Amino acid sequence: MRKYLFSAGFALLVAASISVTAVVRPAFAAEIKYVVNNMPITTGDIAHRAAFFKLQHKKGDAAQEMIDQTLRLAEAKRLGIHITDQQVDAAYQRFASGNKMPLAKLDAIMAQSGVTKEHFKEFIRAQMAWNQALSARYRSGEGGSVTEQDAVRRMLDKGGAKPTATEYMLQQVIFVVPASERAGTLAKRKHEADAMRARFSSCSTTREFAKGLIDVTVRDLGRVLAPQLPSDWAEQIKATKVGAATPTRETERGVEFIGICSSREVSDDKAAQMVFQAEGSNDKDADELSKKYVAELRQKAKIVER
Repeated sequence: MRKYLFSAGFALLVAASISVTAVVRPAFAAEIKYVVNNMPITTGDIAHRAAFFKLQHKKGDAAQEMIDQTLRLAEAKRLGIHITDQQVDAAYQRFASGNKMPLAKLDAIMAQSGVTKEHFKEFIRAQMAWNQALSARYRSGEGGSVTEQDAVRRMLDKGGAKPTATEYMLQQVIFVVPASERAGTLAKRKHEADAMRARFSSCSTTREFAKGLIDVTVRDLGRVLAPQLPSDWAEQIKATKVGAATPTRETERGVEFIGICSSREVSDDKAAQMVFQAEGSNDKDADELSKKYVAELRQKAKIVER
């Protein structure tokens, strides 16, 4: 499923950033304006989102958008989706680099426009989490319920051959870092993970390497088709050769990498179904699914205006 809203919002921001003046907006006191399922939304949050709309030259109801964002983040949390600060910071850095501006300039644009770096990063976090929630909903059948046999028939009817998909055999290695010890030990654990990752050559030797290490978990993930790869690992896995491992990543569990045990091209009805769904989805589908999903969340939510 394609990324939803994230890129479009960024493109508009770049176009608008040229007109930002060097005048720093005055600070203001923030008061709670809404409580959404016990989560507060302040007048400050709403003001920052209104400034974001202005920066994008976009019209919208900032208060309602913040309510929707709060609902989206809560739903992602319920689904077990967690976007780390490191992922958000990396996305923020990629945005600056992709638009050929140093971080200091992007920080200045956020501050001078009244959006603030913190608000923009929370927007990034919400978009990344919501993309994953939408993908999970789509894969479960909402908006994409096509049987394996139907997918094959439709492809053959169009004159195409039954598609193939890469099937990976994967192994996950986690250097566990308890939350209470993160500040003091994360750097050391990353160094250990990088060292083990550099020695990785086969899934059969991983547990032997891990024997002398403390709090290292090795998980055999089994066979996974390319369309089923988790979105936060997919690109790295596809770029990694068999017998090698992805670069290490800091996650909420600690420091992780994924070893590629083997890969092969498979052609079967299940692969056809997933490829069809991936090719058949589009931005309009995502938009409609998102609107329907948020409407359901609003219907169930307790929204109190102060």
